[in-house]
Amino acid sequence: MASTLSQLQFGRLRGLRARVFRRYEHRPLVSCLSGLYGCKWRRYERSRAQPGDCCCNTLEGVSFALLVAAFCLTLVFLYFWGQAKNDYNDFDWFNFGNLGFWFPWSVVLLVIAAGFFTYVTVLMLLAVCLLSEGQKLYLHWSHKIGILVSLTFSIAATAVLSDLWSKEWTTLLLSFQVTAPYLHVGGVLLVTALAWPIALHFFRMNSRVRRGLIMGVYLTILSALYLVPLGLYSPCIKEDGTLGPAPALIGHRGAPMLAPENTLMSFEKAVEAGSDGLETDVTISSDGVPFLMHDHTLQRTTNIHEVFPNRTGTPAAMFTWAELESLNAGAWFLSHNPFGTAGSLGADERLRAGKQPVCSLRAFLQLAAQKDKLVIFDLYRPPRGHPYRDTWIQRTLEVIQNESSIHSSQVLWLPSDLRALVQELDPELQQTLGSRLPLEELQRNHIVKLNLHYSSMSTELTSEYAAVNITTNLYVISQPWLYSLAWCSGVHSVTTNAPQLLSTMSSPLFLMSPDEYNVMWILTDLASLLLLLLIFTFHWWRERGLTFSSGSKIMLDNGTYSKFKTELSDIWSVSSANSQAEKTINLATVTEH
Repeated sequence: MASTLSQLQFGRLRGLRARVFRRYEHRPLVSCLSGLYGCKWRRYERSRAQPGDCCCNTLEGVSFALLVAAFCLTLVFLYFWGQAKNDYNDFDWFNFGNLGFWFPWSVVLLVIAAGFFTYVTVLMLLAVCLLSEGQKLYLHWSHKIGILVSLTFSIAATAVLSDLWSKEWTTLLLSFQVTAPYLHVGGVLLVTALAWPIALHFFRMNSRVRRGLIMGVYLTILSALYLVPLGLYSPCIKEDGTLGPAPALIGHRGAPMLAPENTLMSFEKAVEAGSDGLETDVTISSDGVPFLMHDHTLQRTTNIHEVFPNRTGTPAAMFTWAELESLNAGAWFLSHNPFGTAGSLGADERLRAGKQPVCSLRAFLQLAAQKDKLVIFDLYRPPRGHPYRDTWIQRTLEVIQNESSIHSSQVLWLPSDLRALVQELDPELQQTLGSRLPLEELQRNHIVKLNLHYSSMSTELTSEYAAVNITTNLYVISQPWLYSLAWCSGVHSVTTNAPQLLSTMSSPLFLMSPDEYNVMWILTDLASLLLLLLIFTFHWWRERGLTFSSGSKIMLDNGTYSKFKTELSDIWSVSSANSQAEKTINLATVTEH
């Protein structure tokens, strides 16, 4: 009885081992994968990679390599363009200046990039699933063309943007200071998941060169990912209690997402959203009235093509104030919808936005004085032949001192022309500089604030300037991740298109102590390493068991897969023959009787 029980248990163990060794073929899944990847929907059209074989021929190997390259490049470009969202308006404005009409090219480019990336990612997932099922790869010719198109688009778009808009690469590098910890975790998990098909084919290959190449590349990538945190820097990884106050907000041309830029409505919206200051651009009309206009001409933000169709290309400064007052500076906001936010306005606000006139500097300063807000503006020198070409600085100062109730200390004086004269005429103005200079020179020119592009962000420089009572303002920051980075860097204020969004943030998006971050990445690496050891050990054990299995045939889930010829198969054949012979002898004996 005990012997029978022991045999039964042994038989169960052998059955369990046989099920582990069995190679399952999930026929419906494989049919779907092969159909989508290579348009091979019928079973006889596809083939399984036999032990010792490569997963694909040379042509398909090149196609798969191009697929991997396309996946990497489309991912890089999509990430690059996604992080450049902060400057989409500048990109569209640049295209408007070259093409003469407004169109959201930035969003179109983002949609195209996302489409190509999704397409290539789906093909990558199909290929990995096929490899995990032990199938040979065959990519349909239409997909090969699609991969080449995706690859060409990514390379061309990256090259063009690098040439025309190279400063965006700085934005990309800055973004890593916020996203790198999460990208590291995602990258480690992704590469760890690839261990299953890699281990499967590694232990089935006979070629040592191929095995060495596969493991060399895989381990190099994995090791690099494991060690990435050692070279990572982020100002948002800091000790508890060392985070300073949130940067003050300065509305860039007001709140241009909520109302037409450089209009009174826009500045009122910025104040309502919690802005501490207001930024604008000042031009002087031909009869000496400073007014607010960013562009050189009036084409983008007014209806000049309707009122003065023959003067659409004329510089804005060459119009009289009476002519400027006759223009509509708000209807374009509703028709062009530059930030995609015009639809969020109510009926009354849309009606008001559509009737906004050109705003004068005096009206702007009066609003800032009433709301007790700081102001900062770029001042454009009039073109040649303009009556105020040589006295534009003095004329602007007259408006500040004599035609408005704003206090000079509320004005961050940015224009660098005739700075010494301005300082002499009005010493209470807060002298602001738009570029870096040595500390000694900054102090000699009575500079109290630096107004720099956000690409100049540096924790060290900000602290160095603050030590001599020079604060730092960065422009234009509208995305929460970039504002978070400025906050962690100790920046004092930022110029933004989205005060209504940034004012709601109570803390940076990413903030943790060095100890917390070390625990996170070390645990991630250790978990990945443990999974890798388990996956490779399992495949080694299974392949070794298949090699030395006592069975002659290894069963597929839906068929038989012959792999090794063993002694047991010979014994089974002899046993079957002997059994058949005994049956024949017994039958003959019965017949004789």
